[in-house]
Amino acid sequence: MGSTSLIEITPLLPLSLLVLIALGMAAARLGRLGHAPAIATACLRAAVQLAAVSAVITWVITLPAAVAAFVLLMYGVAAYTAGRRITGGPGWQWAALPIATGTFPVLAILMATRVVSPDGIVIIPIAGILLGGCMTATTLAGKRALDELAQRRGEVEAALSLGFLPREARLEICRPAAAQALVPALDQTRTVGLVTLPGAFVGMLLGGAGPLEAGVVQLVVLVALLAAEAVACVTTVELAARVKISLRP
Repeated sequence: MGSTSLIEITPLLPLSLLVLIALGMAAARLGRLGHAPAIATACLRAAVQLAAVSAVITWVITLPAAVAAFVLLMYGVAAYTAGRRITGGPGWQWAALPIATGTFPVLAILMATRVVSPDGIVIIPIAGILLGGCMTATTLAGKRALDELAQRRGEVEAALSLGFLPREARLEICRPAAAQALVPALDQTRTVGLVTLPGAFVGMLLGGAGPLEAGVVQLVVLVALLAAEAVACVTTVELAARVKISLRP
């Protein structure tokens, strides 16, 4: 079976992208979401970053040291993005811990069992998927945990008056809300093949792989991602309970 392309690069491609960006911005403005400029900025950044990655990726994947450096760069950006989104200021560095505890043990298991090849062309996208998932899970869990602790401060104090230790009191309040950060990953895994056909599955099919092989690859990705995000969420909640991450005053 020959490979094909999901997206056709035609002269109308730039126009299509501009129309889609305009649609997203218009919806945000009409709905008063407050993110209209951010949509344009995010799309522009995505274009520039993907162009840069496309230019260097062929060279990077041939050198183990370059692969490691590239993964660490992705990790640093993920930690900074999640941390700043959670705290809005100082203390963002703590977001590096849940992303690391979620991503790297899972990646190590996949490599140790030889499910994932050590080749750069495989490691970089798999690491990127795990880092991206853990970044999102950390952001959602952190925001929800800190919002709950701020809004329900009186309940924390009430728990303390009943004899709860500070960590335990905060966990009782923030854990249920922070656990909702796992819902997107759970829904994606539950509905795969019925509602969604994720990128790894479609990419394998377009690359010429058989449906069974594509299904196995997608299953590995989804299970690994769910495990990584679960660890990231638990670590984030623990940090919030120990007041290692907190909202900017």
